[in-house]
Amino acid sequence: MTAQPLPSALSPVTGEVTVPGSKSETNRALVLAALAEGASTLRGVLESRDSRLMIDALRALGCSLEADGDALRVTPPVRFRGASEIDCGLAGTVMRFVPPIAMLADGPSSFVGDPHASQRPMAPILDGLRQLGAAVSADALPFRLVPPAEFAREVAVDSSESSQFISGLLLIGARLPHGLTLRHTGDRLPSRPHIAMTTQMLRERGVRIDEPDERTWVVSPGPIAARETTIEPDLTNASVFLAAAAATGGSVTVPGWPEHSLQPGGLFLEVAQRMGATVERGAGSVTLVGPERLHGIDVDLTTASELTPLVAALGALAEGTTTLRGVAHIRGHETDRLAALVAELTKLGITAEETDDGLTLRGGTPLQRAEVETYADHRMVHFAAVVALRQPGISVTDLECVSKTMPAFPQDWARLIG
Repeated sequence: MTAQPLPSALSPVTGEVTVPGSKSETNRALVLAALAEGASTLRGVLESRDSRLMIDALRALGCSLEADGDALRVTPPVRFRGASEIDCGLAGTVMRFVPPIAMLADGPSSFVGDPHASQRPMAPILDGLRQLGAAVSADALPFRLVPPAEFAREVAVDSSESSQFISGLLLIGARLPHGLTLRHTGDRLPSRPHIAMTTQMLRERGVRIDEPDERTWVVSPGPIAARETTIEPDLTNASVFLAAAAATGGSVTVPGWPEHSLQPGGLFLEVAQRMGATVERGAGSVTLVGPERLHGIDVDLTTASELTPLVAALGALAEGTTTLRGVAHIRGHETDRLAALVAELTKLGITAEETDDGLTLRGGTPLQRAEVETYADHRMVHFAAVVALRQPGISVTDLECVSKTMPAFPQDWARLIG
């Protein structure tokens, strides 16, 4: 594949960018609409490869999903049907949220994915489905699932590698005959805000969930109410545009930024402020003003690990040392993000090394021109795009992989940078 150049900034980046809907909220809303007792209307649904894969998977299982003006109308089937070769792509929410739904189908289903998909952790959630009574042929993609004749109620899984193992099981808990008691057995649980997003969205639809302690969830059996939903803008995707202001001493505004949100991407505002940026909140918007110089920080991103590549990019441009902690689990994301970041930072002339739970890097030194490998990972494109603002001659091996969550990113980025 031919390397594709990224724009550098000749002056401070200024402008406004409207960001599409949250991937995390979109795919949860789609699943809950498919599991509901009636038809639901969703607005602001993200148009991306991950959401298309989710829509196609739900259609394969018997759901009706049709455009209704600027909204999407989702009608669940009387009963889900088994489906062959459901394509999960490289989407964690699809490969971890859809197999639990297939437990409710009238026959077996099989799941496939992209070449790298088999490397993404799946064993804990598939073990959870086995504990519920399913027969599952493997511990990673591809696999075949046979629904149980009788359902168990209690499941214990280690979700240290991904909070999606918990969310995927919680989403179907109310639809199980006896409900679900779910316990996390690991020492740590990353991305708790994503679990909080799942439980909040379930409760908004009338599902009772008790949490007797910080590692146990008890879901009562019962209907999931259909409802109209408007998806928030994706705050992690929005953060890359705000980072352009932070990197260049500019000013970028994102309209529609919610005053309160469970999206982990909202943590970026605090991180940018600690690195020297200024955040201004308007009526339904956020503006980030970059400093004359960024400075390195020591930050725990356990709750917002998706921000790691972006914060690493700013760390490369900042003076001093930046240390990112609490993100060991991103070794199992679209790629091993820690190894990828260290490799590409080194290529750019930045001293960087992995730690047990993150990475540390020394910024503020002159960057080198380089072709940045993206590893089919959309967040690595964001990383490279921010670094390229301050160093002409940087390109990426695969710009199109951003279609996973933001297909219009190349055009929106070029428009903002000018």
